[in-house]
Amino acid sequence: MSSTMHMHGGIGDSIKRKEDGRFLRGKGNYLDDFVLPNMMHMAILRSPYAHARINKIDTAAASARPGVIAVVTGELMAQHKLAWMPTMSGDTQAVLATDKVRFQGQEVAAVIAETKYQAEDALASIEVDYDVLPAVTSPDRAKAEGAALIRDDKEGQSDNHIYHWESGDQGTTQAAFAKAAKVVRLHTFYPRCHPAPLETCGCIADVNPATGKATIYMTSQAPHAIRTVFALVTGLPEQNIRIVSPDLGGGFGNKVPVYPGYVVATAASLLLGRPVKWIEDRSENLISTGFARDYHMTGDLAVDENGKMLALRVHLDSDNGAFFADAQPTKFKAGLFHIVTGSYDIPTAHITADGYYTNKAPGGVAYRCSFRVTEASYLIERLVTNAAIELGIDQAEFRKKNFIQPEQFPYHSATGWVYDSGDYPKAMDVALDQLGYEALKKDVQERRKKGEVTGIGIASFTEVVGAGHGAEFDILGLRMFDSAELRVHPTGKAILRMGTKSQGQGHETTFAQIVAEELGIPAQDVTVEEGDTDTAPYGLGTYASRSTPVAGAATAMVSRQLREKARKLAAHLLEADEEDLVWERGKFYVKGSPQRSKTIQEAAFAAYTNLPEGMQPGLEGVHYYDPPNMTYPFGTYAVVVDIDKGTGQVKVKRMVAVDDCGVRINPMIVEGQIHGGLAEGYGIAFMQLITFDDEGNCIGSNFMDYLIPGSWETPKFELGETTTPSPHHPIGAKGVGESPTVGSPAAYVNAVIDALSPYGITNIDMPVTSDKVWAALRSKGVTE
Repeated sequence: MSSTMHMHGGIGDSIKRKEDGRFLRGKGNYLDDFVLPNMMHMAILRSPYAHARINKIDTAAASARPGVIAVVTGELMAQHKLAWMPTMSGDTQAVLATDKVRFQGQEVAAVIAETKYQAEDALASIEVDYDVLPAVTSPDRAKAEGAALIRDDKEGQSDNHIYHWESGDQGTTQAAFAKAAKVVRLHTFYPRCHPAPLETCGCIADVNPATGKATIYMTSQAPHAIRTVFALVTGLPEQNIRIVSPDLGGGFGNKVPVYPGYVVATAASLLLGRPVKWIEDRSENLISTGFARDYHMTGDLAVDENGKMLALRVHLDSDNGAFFADAQPTKFKAGLFHIVTGSYDIPTAHITADGYYTNKAPGGVAYRCSFRVTEASYLIERLVTNAAIELGIDQAEFRKKNFIQPEQFPYHSATGWVYDSGDYPKAMDVALDQLGYEALKKDVQERRKKGEVTGIGIASFTEVVGAGHGAEFDILGLRMFDSAELRVHPTGKAILRMGTKSQGQGHETTFAQIVAEELGIPAQDVTVEEGDTDTAPYGLGTYASRSTPVAGAATAMVSRQLREKARKLAAHLLEADEEDLVWERGKFYVKGSPQRSKTIQEAAFAAYTNLPEGMQPGLEGVHYYDPPNMTYPFGTYAVVVDIDKGTGQVKVKRMVAVDDCGVRINPMIVEGQIHGGLAEGYGIAFMQLITFDDEGNCIGSNFMDYLIPGSWETPKFELGETTTPSPHHPIGAKGVGESPTVGSPAAYVNAVIDALSPYGITNIDMPVTSDKVWAALRSKGVTE
């Protein structure tokens, strides 16, 4: 590492995170830290039933309790045309139920009181008369003859079907299957799980009756988009709405949607003329906010006699809950699931998807993945491993035989994607070498001869992130661009304002490093601000691993714009032609005379004090970046497991993760993101589950039932890397925050299936708990 790089903190430098100083000292500024004068508190009454008609809501007793200021019902919200709101997917969602409840935990009424405890206590005094209806808890039950109609509020809705969506070519795929020497089928369920951020969702709504200005402090990953949606829902002029998203204690997609609590709190503040604070508890967060996954998937892979993949056919049924509220691009009803061809050169594919209403919480979110890519990656990687087992081919060799080759990029997939760049064989070779694969395979065979249950799992994933060109990618019509506004002060210090919103990714450091690289201002001299719609340029926020691919590109582009103006200023100061100046990070010098130079700081000072005739003062700019294409990070993960025959317990012995995310801005931050994602993938694969009984009761609404991995359970991670820059990104970066959660669940489960394959066990749905493994072994007659 050069001394110049270390001084500036540019791209490739593992400088410490700037934001950690305040976090480690307990000086973070989270939503619950905000206390406004004359602030009231809100609590929400939620339905105990998954499906029930509301006959009557009696609020008299609750209204009479000490400290209670108001009790809000759906009927009151309806009087202000706020009983229903649009969802991210263009459906409608109840704010407070008026006709019936459609999932356990649905919002029924809200209490506004002087203190949080008074509001919570008053909930017990609200009496609701319900007629319980049959609950629908799966797509199979939703489409069954005679199934209860969930969305009887929607005109023309006669069943529980939401959408049908297709991608690829059915005709060529059928023809390829007809020629196949072997067809391998896998039916698997990727169960509902939850991002479960450390900080739950909440807001403080402060509508000033004198000015009409609404300031809403909110746990939002996308404050600008939320502002626009709020303007559409409430009818408030958008210029009078300010969304402030302070420090977030994690998000992982959970804090993208608009939740009913936000709307009710804002309406209450508007009607009462005082600030209203609402923060949900953990059970509310788990039972009612945006979940992830819940895909029932069937995949067929056609292979020829030489082990070459000929075609892929996939169908999925999506469980969308009571309202279609998935946070995803408008055009893609099943998200970006059609990336399911993965890292493989599959000539033709046909993907179909159907979505269904059920009596569960709505709002499928991209939990540390880019719009359903995790489900797609899981299916293809599980299917490829099963195919290798059935064909009797080494799973690594089978993958290598079918990888897209480096010379094929940019690669046009069978479902319409244009992969930007990649070297999949190299990433696999690095992973296998680090694992010691050949020696390990021999060790596994020897141990199996002794009756031990052990296996190796591989997953070679390709992710698609950032959201692409706005003509194709939007949410509710908002193009998925992002923005950066950079202002250099006379003394050469800078402030960078972004349309993104960090939830722990290290934006204050990473984006400052891009400025340091492109403009030469040391990273410590660049302040990064996000999350305030009154000061930040309009952007679509942070989710789907889009910060570096989109906002990072905007930062690089605006830095270059300012560098070109600084070049003119330096030429003026040096009395030289612009064409004769050479840029070296941090300064311009005259070609052939390096001693004649001006620093970026001197150029910045001149922008306010010593300008060429006709030049506008100042050194600042804004850039809105609409990406020409998605970026495609990839990698190979390898896992080794041992299984106890007597208990079914799975022990992860090794986990090697090789990621290629293009150019790494801060390698230390990248490694931290990978560690976190691998831990989340472990939790999903082995521990986490939100399920429902036949009456629609949620099982998994607290951390006693919904298990998240801690330091005791999480295995050790061994990291490796390759670097294949994106050719269309200004700095070649691709994004990495979600890759480990996309790729690792299949690697973990493939290791288990490889270990169990000698017994004819080909699938166990996640989470792969010890009781499932034990039962699978016993079903094959395997005992201790």
